[in-house]
Amino acid sequence: MQLSGNKVRKLEFLMADAVAQGADCVITVGGIQSNHCRATAVAAKYLNLDCYLILRTSKLLVDKDPGLVGNILVERLVGAHIDLVSKEEYGKIGSVVLADLLKRKLLEEGRKPYVIPVGGSNSLGTWGYIEAIREIEHQVQISGDVQFDDIVVACGSGGTIAGLALGSNLSSLKAKVHAFSVCDDPGYFYHYVQGLIDGLHSGLDSHDLVSIENAKGLGYAMNTTEELKFVKDIAAATGIVLDPVYSGKAAYGMLKDMASKPAKWEGRKILFVHTGGLLGLYDKVDELSSLSGSWRRMDLEESVPRKDGTGKMF
Repeated sequence: MQLSGNKVRKLEFLMADAVAQGADCVITVGGIQSNHCRATAVAAKYLNLDCYLILRTSKLLVDKDPGLVGNILVERLVGAHIDLVSKEEYGKIGSVVLADLLKRKLLEEGRKPYVIPVGGSNSLGTWGYIEAIREIEHQVQISGDVQFDDIVVACGSGGTIAGLALGSNLSSLKAKVHAFSVCDDPGYFYHYVQGLIDGLHSGLDSHDLVSIENAKGLGYAMNTTEELKFVKDIAAATGIVLDPVYSGKAAYGMLKDMASKPAKWEGRKILFVHTGGLLGLYDKVDELSSLSGSWRRMDLEESVPRKDGTGKMF
């Protein structure tokens, strides 16, 4: 569980590069409940590297202890070094400059830092989901009778959809990739994905590879009651737990799109890629409390006899 989600596929390549370059620590950036930062902190520990995280939080909380909830609990348990910045500082300075500032400081201390971008989304990290397509293709081939017309996935930093879209285009799948963005806007991601695939010398146009729809709703990591109820209803109906920040919004957006544009989806076989993020639910406990399943104290009559051998505590 601690090393889970879509970021792990990118980190397989990024961490290998860090080790190959002789790094003794890694730096990355994300939101206060970043799945990527948690996965990076755990992967770094597996490889005996120190991890430095620059986490974005609200102006009201930037000078306070970030607590021990969800992803940040795991990060602190594995000993990651955490620097907090406000959303305003992040917006003004940007992730690249923030990481570079910390990198220079560590270099001055004699360290050998390796910088991993937000979400692990650069051209090298894109290989993680090109490889995922190869796995999907193999599973389709051995199944004998399973085919997919479309692949649907959440989009938060662009690397996953770049790898899926490019991989699908180059494979025998040829499935159309549909992304539901949970931050920024589709125009930004078309441009960003173009940069990623250009870095791999694909010679292709991002608009031809992927369709991107806006599903951010109230904003990144912010949810309406309807979105959280949807996550709860899916869990109760299927046992599949969607996270509220990424896959929950993507699945919600997908079903809304199906309802409003039935002809677009009718008769098509769809593969929905769950990108992880279960720990993000812990940051939503207050909002989920009224939606969660009920409980009760077991009604025991005083006269119920105890049978030998049934009262042991394990």
